[in-house]
Amino acid sequence: MIASLRGMNDILSEDYERFTYFITTATNIAQRYGFHFIETPLLEETTLFKRSVGESSDIVGKEMYQFIDKGGNDVCLRPEGTAGVVRAFIQKKLDRAGGIHRFFYHGAMFRYERPQKGRLRQFHQFGVESFGESSVYEDASMIMMVSDILKTLGIGYRLQLNSLGCNECMPPYRTKLVKFVKECQDGICEDCIRRVDTNPIRVLDCKNGSCQELYVGAPKLLNHLCLTCSDDFKLLKKILDDNSIKYEIDTNLVRGLDYYSKTAFEFVSDEIGSQSAIAGGGRYDRLVEFLDGRPTPAVGFAMGIERLMELIKMPQTKKDGYYMGAMDEEALDFVVQIAHKKRQTDKVIVEYKSKNLKNHLKAADKANVKYCAVIGSNEMRDKNIWIKNLEDKSEYTIPMSEF
Repeated sequence: MIASLRGMNDILSEDYERFTYFITTATNIAQRYGFHFIETPLLEETTLFKRSVGESSDIVGKEMYQFIDKGGNDVCLRPEGTAGVVRAFIQKKLDRAGGIHRFFYHGAMFRYERPQKGRLRQFHQFGVESFGESSVYEDASMIMMVSDILKTLGIGYRLQLNSLGCNECMPPYRTKLVKFVKECQDGICEDCIRRVDTNPIRVLDCKNGSCQELYVGAPKLLNHLCLTCSDDFKLLKKILDDNSIKYEIDTNLVRGLDYYSKTAFEFVSDEIGSQSAIAGGGRYDRLVEFLDGRPTPAVGFAMGIERLMELIKMPQTKKDGYYMGAMDEEALDFVVQIAHKKRQTDKVIVEYKSKNLKNHLKAADKANVKYCAVIGSNEMRDKNIWIKNLEDKSEYTIPMSEF
């Protein structure tokens, strides 16, 4: 038997219902905020992610599905969604068009990491990206959108906030942080040693317990923000306060990707392990320029769908649609013809084997439909159809033309 690859799972049965319910819910809410769907390729040039996600990141350094294709191109399966959307934004010259452009997407991402619960090698993300709006109100709008999605799905959360500063306040802070880390370099892990030279702020995101103990006394970026970044962060907190969205400040929150600046946020749930992130994002005003576009303010977020699956509170399902079956073989053609017309307005499931009424009713109940409609020799002769409402148990016969 050929099995699926490790860390690449099928989505079917109850998981499929939860998956589609999430996509429908998140899509509807994103559209209410004025966002439009975008689809980008699964396969991109490797350079796209090296220049955006950053070569110092674990994603690029360890986790990408990278290979040389038959045309000699260095390509990889997308490990995250933002870079591809930015590439499309620039390629379609939207950075030159001006105005505000808002997109949402959902689809498969790929990272070669150790599979565990809620973390797969092929996983799915729902993400949102906004271009052209520099106001911190847009940052708050992103956070409110995530909050709306999680609340609609019945998922509890805690919101963590930080500011990563800008080109004015980040460089002097980085110098102070590097000095601090190098003073305790003998006690930090190999990843942190590497990050000190490539992207030092990432050391604050280290999951190694001994490193975190050492970094308790590290300088805090929030204490080194320039006036503009400080005012923006104060306004962001006020907007959230005014809209009754609770948050906590996490000075070590830096996000896992290199392109973030200013606002950074994560939604965490204690229901799937200690402080597990279920959504996160922030502002990345420099990324469009990094990828050779015109300087464009941008902000976005992404949610890992598999991490949310078990937390989703599914709505109570209602019986819906029709089950249609034939009592006799000669009635099957009538059933198929009528079902084809009925599908213009309703969901219809057709049973292709003739059965007695008892077995048709059993099959209809199992299919969770509202109506069981059956045609036998008598119904063919009279051009009628027998129907049972499986909710209120009423039964009646009506002309086929009326059905």
